[in-house]
Amino acid sequence: MLYRTLATEKVSQLGFGAMRLPTLGGKIDRPQTTKMIRSAVEAGLNYIDTAYVYHNGESESAVAEALRDGWRNKVFIATKSPVWLVQQAGDFPKFLEEQLERLETDHIDFYLLHSLNWGTWPKCVQFKALDFLEKAKEAGKIRHFGFSFHDEAKCFETILPAYPWEFCQLQYNFMDRQYQAGAAGLEAAVAHGTDVIVMEPLRGGNLANAVPPSVQTLYDNAKTRRSPAEWALRWVWNNPGVSLALSGMGAQSQVDENLRIAASAQAESMTREELDMIDKVEITYRNLVKVGCTACQYCMPCPQGVDIPRNFSAYNEYHMFLESAAIKAGYQWFPAEARADKCVECGVCVELCPQQIAIPEILAKVAATFA
Repeated sequence: MLYRTLATEKVSQLGFGAMRLPTLGGKIDRPQTTKMIRSAVEAGLNYIDTAYVYHNGESESAVAEALRDGWRNKVFIATKSPVWLVQQAGDFPKFLEEQLERLETDHIDFYLLHSLNWGTWPKCVQFKALDFLEKAKEAGKIRHFGFSFHDEAKCFETILPAYPWEFCQLQYNFMDRQYQAGAAGLEAAVAHGTDVIVMEPLRGGNLANAVPPSVQTLYDNAKTRRSPAEWALRWVWNNPGVSLALSGMGAQSQVDENLRIAASAQAESMTREELDMIDKVEITYRNLVKVGCTACQYCMPCPQGVDIPRNFSAYNEYHMFLESAAIKAGYQWFPAEARADKCVECGVCVELCPQQIAIPEILAKVAATFA
């Protein structure tokens, strides 16, 4: 495992994201989760990222279970304050206390204001979130604090200089260089003295799974043979401004592959030829993908029961694989209540989507495509 610096701490450059843990019967598969997390820690990973809302509020307790019997002392725990749920100043410490209990710990190593945007940042200012964080740090309940971000670049440019942040968490991958804060935001953070955690380095797994033939051909013709996941992760770690990249691992095979890659992916190690090839991959993808959904689940549950990420995934795959008849046929196996045509355009999902996707409009296209 290779290590970098995050808020003065020596952290593994690979972090375990606990947003996509393995499930069984709709619930987190806790024995499997424990096995995966402990195998990663044994290999040198020392950063576990979770949040109050992940897996319908079950992720933090699942992480705590995996870190019992002395494993907690081997890692840094990161979790996030659900800012959009805050209604008054007293809610910030209330959520923190609940999270400490869920995580079965007396302190959180890295604490983030979750998913800051134009809607939640004013709330942080109004309810003096920074005062709360400083007091919590003085009390030893958190050791470092920062924020995760999902909005347009101008919003990031407003939040970043508002405080001498220790770190921030941004979406960054070779498909999202100009998306949200993007590459410019990463550079601005580094210049500001704020360390950067990268989320969605594989774009919700989309850059590693179901690779379209036109993209796979580019990988196959490269001088160095690597899996799509390895190309994407190495591209992120090639940037010396990245302190840590989070991967939402849901299977032991993903853990094993990511650990292997993280053991040798040095900053500034990719050749010009390799970087040019990734640029071609990006262009090829952009010619195929219809919806930039990362399956983060923020839009869920839909009041009408529509499985929004699943519908978007099928829609993207249909177009990525040249309007595959098999994918279209497979859509008919979706539960009827979960299909796109059940959308009533209430707009609740639009307000929650960190990718700012016009969800009802796209769902209408999905319904028309698979009708």
